[in-house]
Amino acid sequence: MKTALPLVIAGATGVGKTAIALEVARKLGGEIISVDSMQVYRGLDIGTAKATAKEREEIRHHLIDVCDLSEGFDAASFVKKADQAVIEIGERGHVPIFCGGTGLYLSAWLEGLGEAPASDTGLRAELESLPIADLLAELERLDPKTYGIIDRENRRRVIRAVEVVRLTGKPFSEQRAEWGGEVRPYFGVGLERERVDLHGRIERRVDEMFERGLVAEARGVLPQLRQNRTAAQAIGYRQLIDHFDGKMDLPEAVELVKIKTRQFSKRQRTWFKRQMRLDWIALDEGAKVPDIAEQIVKRFWDRETRSGCVLNLVR
Repeated sequence: MKTALPLVIAGATGVGKTAIALEVARKLGGEIISVDSMQVYRGLDIGTAKATAKEREEIRHHLIDVCDLSEGFDAASFVKKADQAVIEIGERGHVPIFCGGTGLYLSAWLEGLGEAPASDTGLRAELESLPIADLLAELERLDPKTYGIIDRENRRRVIRAVEVVRLTGKPFSEQRAEWGGEVRPYFGVGLERERVDLHGRIERRVDEMFERGLVAEARGVLPQLRQNRTAAQAIGYRQLIDHFDGKMDLPEAVELVKIKTRQFSKRQRTWFKRQMRLDWIALDEGAKVPDIAEQIVKRFWDRETRSGCVLNLVR
């Protein structure tokens, strides 16, 4: 199937991806495919910074609100739904714009899922009984590369990385490259900001989330959150669960959300720098969204003209 070259807009949380992607979509005639492991869940709106209803009405979005908290969603689910979205976007003659910060989902779609070893029930039970500190120590010893980029507070991902290393005897990071196939053609842009600017944006972003009603939103889906191990680990919701359980007061929870978001944004930037081929654009505090979008569009059309992209969606 022939389609436009997919455009990827990546970067850390708070850098400004959403606003820029919307403007790029307006200029290109594009549709946005959200690459966010939490935006797929219905009910998690404020804490995941989903595009507003008005924005989604203007620009068609995909992979937002595609499952309930009672359902599971993983990289394989993302690949399947993203393939379908790209087909539909191509049929409308539009440009698929992948925008988000979940690097695992992006790499799964671009490189393929491959044949990862199946989970071992006995080993998984053993690992789940261990303290996170022990798991991280083992991962750091056996696979320092994965240790350096993994979300160390995402217990599920840490357990899976250690499980794969134990099952195969090889570093998880090396195997991921072996599992992948040929990388699909794409043009990728990475957005970055100076540390002080980014941290200031994160502070304001978190404050705005709480002002908009994040506490009430989390309380409203609390039973479902407790049952969904993945969603319960999302920054913001994770801290509010502890707040509801009496482990910290609200001001402490708010401050911890800011700290964890800053730490997560650093890991995201590191991952994208190491794992993806991106044209990086440094944004200063005075950067205007239309100007940045125009710069991205010019680079995209230059690459699109040279690529003559024919995207194979069959693996």
